[in-house]
Amino acid sequence: MATGRTHRPATRSRGIPEATVARLPLYLRALTALSERSVPTVSSEELATAAGVNSAKLRKDFSYLGSYGTRGVGYDVEYLVYQISRELGLTQDWPVVIVGIGNLGAALANYGGFASRGFRVAALIDADPAMAGKPVAGIAVQHTDELEKIITDNGVSIGVIATPAGAAQQVCERLVAAGVTSILNFAPTVLSVPDGVDVRKVDLSIELQILAFHEQRKAGEGAAAEAASAPAPAAVTLPVLDPDPGAGTGAAASRKGPDGDVPAVMPA
Repeated sequence: MATGRTHRPATRSRGIPEATVARLPLYLRALTALSERSVPTVSSEELATAAGVNSAKLRKDFSYLGSYGTRGVGYDVEYLVYQISRELGLTQDWPVVIVGIGNLGAALANYGGFASRGFRVAALIDADPAMAGKPVAGIAVQHTDELEKIITDNGVSIGVIATPAGAAQQVCERLVAAGVTSILNFAPTVLSVPDGVDVRKVDLSIELQILAFHEQRKAGEGAAAEAASAPAPAAVTLPVLDPDPGAGTGAAASRKGPDGDVPAVMPA
């Protein structure tokens, strides 16, 4: 099986927009679920709903792949799974190293979805000498002193950084110098990389902050809607003041003064 070092995905050479590339994994996940249920075909509307996009955008995305479906039938699920997997480069083996085997790194190492999607965890690397040799997810952790040799021996082009923020840039530079050209960064910091190196950042705290913003906005909209639907306060009728109680009684008398008609309430 070919390794990641010798084969690169064809999406850029095919001119597929980055926004479309970002949605392809969503389609693949939905299609894989359909395939596991032995569903042979799917309409653009059904697949778009499952992927969380609108059907017009889905059809446009698939047109970049040269797949247009069949009117009245829809898309062939198995063929689309293969087609998208090929475009994403998942029909070949991609060896991956994970650097930083703390709680997050260990959780990533134990994630079963890597192998089923074409990624093989080639090595687990940590700077703590006490971690060296300890098995995590059935793989012995290796010390960072071996990083360059591990990358070369395994033909690694994808690295995952799960270190503390302070160590991430140095680890990134070592990965790049050793030949890694794609990095998935879980460290809470922005990495500086040279041209030709792709970085994808996963920051859980930022995602939670965005959710908090939406929750706050929904709460504000709910309060505004509640205030708008509340019944209006009853009108209060104020008594008419008579500027000259001794001039007479009744509405007409209360409006009369020495010079004729005056307002019911005189300014001070």
